[in-house]
Amino acid sequence: MTSSPPLFKFLALFLLPMLLVQVHAPSSTQHGPNIRFLKCLETSNTTSDGIVYSPGNASFASLLHAFNFRLASSTSHKTPLLIITPFLQSQIQAAIHCSRTTGLQIRIRSGGHDYEGLSYASKTHPFVVIDMRNFSSINIDTASGTAWVGAGATLGQLYLAIARKSRTLAFPAGICPTVGVGGHFSGGGYSMMSRKHSIASDHIIDAKLINANGQIHDRRSMGEDLFWAIRGGGGTSFGIIVSFKVSLAVVPETITVFNVTRTLEQNATLLVHRWQSVATNVDDRLLLRLFLSSIRSPTSRDRTIAASFTTLFLGSLDNLVPIMHEKFPELGLVKEDCTEMSWIESILYFAGLGGHPLEILLDKSNDGRRYFKGKSDYVREPIPVDGLNGIWRFLQETPDDTAGLQFSPYGGILDTYSESESPFPHRSGNLFMIHYGVWWKQPAEEQRRMNWLRRLYRYTARYVSDSPRAAYFNYRDLDIGVNDEWNENKNTSYARARVWGRKYFKNNFDRLVRVKTMVDPTNFFRNEQSVPPLVMAS
Repeated sequence: MTSSPPLFKFLALFLLPMLLVQVHAPSSTQHGPNIRFLKCLETSNTTSDGIVYSPGNASFASLLHAFNFRLASSTSHKTPLLIITPFLQSQIQAAIHCSRTTGLQIRIRSGGHDYEGLSYASKTHPFVVIDMRNFSSINIDTASGTAWVGAGATLGQLYLAIARKSRTLAFPAGICPTVGVGGHFSGGGYSMMSRKHSIASDHIIDAKLINANGQIHDRRSMGEDLFWAIRGGGGTSFGIIVSFKVSLAVVPETITVFNVTRTLEQNATLLVHRWQSVATNVDDRLLLRLFLSSIRSPTSRDRTIAASFTTLFLGSLDNLVPIMHEKFPELGLVKEDCTEMSWIESILYFAGLGGHPLEILLDKSNDGRRYFKGKSDYVREPIPVDGLNGIWRFLQETPDDTAGLQFSPYGGILDTYSESESPFPHRSGNLFMIHYGVWWKQPAEEQRRMNWLRRLYRYTARYVSDSPRAAYFNYRDLDIGVNDEWNENKNTSYARARVWGRKYFKNNFDRLVRVKTMVDPTNFFRNEQSVPPLVMAS
């Protein structure tokens, strides 16, 4: 029987840190719009009691959690003048109206894992945050295998709600229970079941959205173009998503997991090289994810590379082991490496929460205190051994628990979708996605650690996709391009936005621009990486 993988310490630091943002008192120039916004809410017959928080409020800091302390501590980023936590759609409509009246920009927040803080921080204009945490209801219909999920729910809340209704229904989304549904679903949503059940956004069958005019739409009234756009193109460029209706996946009552770690002394380089040809082509019930980091060798105490093969199989142990012996005998998997469990138990396992009661999935808190930067890539041809050795040299420059790579395999059902099926274009032809992560504890380390990651990213350019060099929208990265700092007319250059837009969406970016032009021609919903309308292009 396997124990919890040692790399889960890495995962917890890498994926789950939630930390209070430093709060800066509003300046005198900000005070006026702040008050005007509150007065506007009052005249809109919307009480601010219990839903609006300012920096002077005792609850403001506890509400403004941030995934990334790099942004929380930065003096170059503004924090919101107000946080609005609506309970009713009419309160969101009023906030949109008052944003237009006062000129305060709106940022929309559904969860805490926002790599570049675009939902709660800005370098330019004063803004308010609409926090969707109170739109977290979840209604499971086991007969139809569907669910309505509030955009402010977390993945943990969704997973637990499903598990309380059924042992054979599940949902293919991320491994971190604290991720918010709104951003994760609308940006894609890779999971440990994606080779069998695709990504979260492919399971969206309806949605409720409030547009820039305050109108409430479902799939039928918004039209198929907008519905297409919010299933992988991000939601916050087009409106405020209130809830999603999703189709659930059917899974066996018993599934199998394992985590096997090998070091360089245990032939890790050749295993990783071989993995690149195996992981995309095995049985689509099997997802072999790979985590790479630098550690101290348990035998020599020298620095070495740990390659951790972290795996979910939608079936029994007796079915898994023969597949592994046939397709990947080099790993040397034995029955004792594996554990059978239910799908919901695997959620705890992959989140590093094995042994806890299921209710821990409702816990949004975490005491991680790390600064963080992430990047992503897609690989279409195996990286040669020499290339892997170059990556190892970079990793061995880093101290323990400060950097890691995650290789997530593609293939399976993902190969059956066309690139234009949804805005999420990363389908057939990809072997795997790379997630790069680096973190540090002190602000003084930031430049050195960021420079290290950017040097590694430049090195791997020769081994990854190009024209464009693709990236995953849910792993936001402002290094790959940002919009203009728009003026009072909210101008955003299409040409400049296309630099980053094609990396996330490839040729789908132009269709997203056309949808944006149709539904939000004045560019009301905007941020540093929002889709621009053509009518505002310069």
